[in-house]
Amino acid sequence: MSLIFDHVTYTYSAGTAYEKKALDDVNLKIEDGEFIGIIGHTGSGKSTLVQHMNGLLKATEGHIYYQGEDIYDSSYDLRDLRTQVGMVFQYPEHQLFETTVFEDVCFGPRNQGLDEKTVALRAYEAIEAVGLPQECCDSSPFELSGGQKRRAAIAGVLAMKPAVLILDEPTAGLDPAGRNEILNLIKDMHEKKGNTIILVSHSMEDVANYVDRIVVIDKGRPKYDGTPKEVFRHYKELEEIGLAAPEVTYVMHDLKKAGFPVRGDVTTVDEARDEILAALSKLQNQGQI
Repeated sequence: MSLIFDHVTYTYSAGTAYEKKALDDVNLKIEDGEFIGIIGHTGSGKSTLVQHMNGLLKATEGHIYYQGEDIYDSSYDLRDLRTQVGMVFQYPEHQLFETTVFEDVCFGPRNQGLDEKTVALRAYEAIEAVGLPQECCDSSPFELSGGQKRRAAIAGVLAMKPAVLILDEPTAGLDPAGRNEILNLIKDMHEKKGNTIILVSHSMEDVANYVDRIVVIDKGRPKYDGTPKEVFRHYKELEEIGLAAPEVTYVMHDLKKAGFPVRGDVTTVDEARDEILAALSKLQNQGQI
């Protein structure tokens, strides 16, 4: 099954002087188990888009279907949707509020009406899944480091066992080491559990390194939709809408223009390394170096 946007439009402050169309006739299908990156410049509509996925915002026009059901049907249980489609907001540690990490992680599954034994089991499993030491369980969440707070906040969503996990700029404000830790954690969870991951990010390097599919949002609608290689081939067009390709893509294009026998559609550092080594070997065999 899948998550489908069917001609979805959303207008802020409709009918007022401040009216603004944030989504414009969006058609989008997300299949189970995909790892998708949503990118776009500030104000493009990407955060508005993902807030429709679990019913936090309701479309002005159009329909959204999850697992074959219209989430706008009067009989549809939006509360159940929000346990299936979990959202980790930007700076999620600002939502930590309980006295201990364990109690904070228990909050979501407890609100699902589960018995205390199941709540505790899910909390311990989620804390382990995000790589927090067990001794953190009894600590105040406010005593944790920035990266640990982010992990605790993600654990709180994971404890509800969502089939779809949406992360809106999950590495915002973290140093490079903390960013890599969180992204590797998300990748590892996806590989082990096979759940759908939707990553909203400003970092072209992050989406190039981790996701399988990129959706570029511009002026409230998808502009490009494809693999990282397919999307970043349009790097000149992306520049026109305030985005760019990963830095390594520009380096490879420059090398290719200079006559170096490399591909220009490289999007990751590992790919670039392999491509450059292969080119050097080729040139060496040809006696050119």
